[in-house]
Amino acid sequence: MTPWQRLPADLSPAMRPHLPATVQAVASAITDTTPAFATIQDAKFERDVHTAVRVAIERFLDLVGTAEPALPPRFRDVFVSLGAAEAREDRGPEALLAALRTASRLLLRMACDALARTRPVGTDELIDLSDAISAYVDELAAASTDGFALQVREQAGEGDRRRRRLAELLLRGGTAPNVALAAASAVGWPDLDTVVPVLLPLDQARDARFRYGADGVVTERGHDAVLLLRAPPTSVPNESVVGPALGWPQVPEAVRLAELTAELVGTSHGPVFVDHHLATLALRGEPGALAVLAARRLAPLAGLRPTQRENLLATLHSWLRHWGSRAAVSAELFVHPQTVSYRLGRLRDLLGDDLDDPATRFELLLVLTARTP
Repeated sequence: MTPWQRLPADLSPAMRPHLPATVQAVASAITDTTPAFATIQDAKFERDVHTAVRVAIERFLDLVGTAEPALPPRFRDVFVSLGAAEAREDRGPEALLAALRTASRLLLRMACDALARTRPVGTDELIDLSDAISAYVDELAAASTDGFALQVREQAGEGDRRRRRLAELLLRGGTAPNVALAAASAVGWPDLDTVVPVLLPLDQARDARFRYGADGVVTERGHDAVLLLRAPPTSVPNESVVGPALGWPQVPEAVRLAELTAELVGTSHGPVFVDHHLATLALRGEPGALAVLAARRLAPLAGLRPTQRENLLATLHSWLRHWGSRAAVSAELFVHPQTVSYRLGRLRDLLGDDLDDPATRFELLLVLTARTP
């Protein structure tokens, strides 16, 4: 037996003449007393609430004295759609459930008032009315939360699809800038500048999706997974290989360098950083590694005039090869020793303490030697 079968047959005739006023009162109470709704200044939202309240009350009155289910499909769809709309607006289900509780209390009061205007209302009738309204509103809540959950799952699936598309575009290479930028925007990346690839064991792909969230996209390749990040990570899992941070069109090259580094040093002793092995790769004849190394080491000179830059690079190359002998640099370049001193001072301004670091000096020598015709 349904709860509404026990309701008095004169409830519907008592309430229907006052239906417009009842709908307006319940709709206003919902929008005024639900904090998440009270600040919404949107005519469409108010119309949607009014429609949902009208459909709900009309259906409840139709149920009086019947054994029908609360919400046949066409009625249930209204509240499924209502829950889905809340998810699309990034509001949690709590606001909608609070609104339904408000509607339940007010509907009970107005139903009692409608009956009381025609005849005395007994205690048992009040209890039956309360039970029926509570059961009915529970059905509304179930439909709404189902709609909310369905929309959340759909949005999550769409988000996953968009992230996979961005990863595929970047890994494939050759993507038109407008296409890549649109794909990045679709996953919440407002711009697309440098990208850091991280090679991961396949079983760490799921964890990476949660750990890096909106800052990364992950794609699985069968034998491993690739995580693409917008910035160098502060921490990475063991057995991962962190590629160089390059412009987004160079992602395929950055991934290739990560793969070569993994083959070179392995990943069994913790995370591996390609930046630490660029010189080794360059010595093994990898032009991509040499290009990255050159861009890194010579970046401080990028803003100079071409002639000035070439003079400083020639001086630096000679100085490195002659172990800091200014006289040897002067003789080789056919310039006055004071000119050498000036240029070296300018280089120190630009390169700073890197000139005193043996590893950096070696990398500079490697890059500059490769530039020499």
